[in-house]
Amino acid sequence: MRRLLIGLTFAVFIVLLIIPLGRIFIGAFEDGAGGFLDGLLRPEALHALMMTGLVVLVVTLLNTLFGVMMAIYLVRAGWLSDRVKGLLNSIVDLPYAVSPVIGGLMIVLLLGPNSIMGAFFEGIGFNVVYAFPGMVIATLFVTFPLMVREVMPVLQELGSQQEEAASTLGAYGWRTFWSVTWPSIRWAVVYGLVLTVARSLGEFGAVLVVSGNIMNKTQTATTLVYQDVENFNVAAANGVALVLVTFSVGLLLIMEWAKKRKEVH
Repeated sequence: MRRLLIGLTFAVFIVLLIIPLGRIFIGAFEDGAGGFLDGLLRPEALHALMMTGLVVLVVTLLNTLFGVMMAIYLVRAGWLSDRVKGLLNSIVDLPYAVSPVIGGLMIVLLLGPNSIMGAFFEGIGFNVVYAFPGMVIATLFVTFPLMVREVMPVLQELGSQQEEAASTLGAYGWRTFWSVTWPSIRWAVVYGLVLTVARSLGEFGAVLVVSGNIMNKTQTATTLVYQDVENFNVAAANGVALVLVTFSVGLLLIMEWAKKRKEVH
């Protein structure tokens, strides 16, 4: 029975992961290396990859900053009541319970051109929806819990004794954070950062709704793959998908390394 379960596990692993990855690799080079490069060097592909990189960069910076801050507030902030902390915890987990498409729709309803806030921003020349800011907000909505949920358990396990001791010795604010808190949470932050990058690279639903998938303007790599498949340009879609898969595998390796380092520390 044990061997059967092990065999079934490996069979599912091969069918769901190995075979699709192999098919993407073969499909990317269906027209040879020249066809693969042509698919990647298209103006729309270059723009989509650049847009994906910019979104990932901005979202990762914002998520790291505000995710660490939120984790510290939820664990350390004595001025927040338990009820407020419970409410904030629920809000942080909202992206896990809500479909990314619904999240994108909420952003469109709140900040779209037909909303009060969206009309205000458009009036001052700052477009949110169907523009880069909306794509960042949508991706940030999806990835926000990742950093918080990595840092919070470390802070809870660490306790506040060391920070309180540092405060009694005259270290306050940023000095306490950099000297006491940061060394304890840095590998959790690295782990959350890698998860954020990986999730941002693969985000599709929320970005598709918010961006409008406008070629050479608001199109990301994932929405370009979707468009290529819709247009039966499968070889080019596989080429872009292979680039994303390569980055994802690299990130997974970094994540495992960071995980081991976090466990050691």
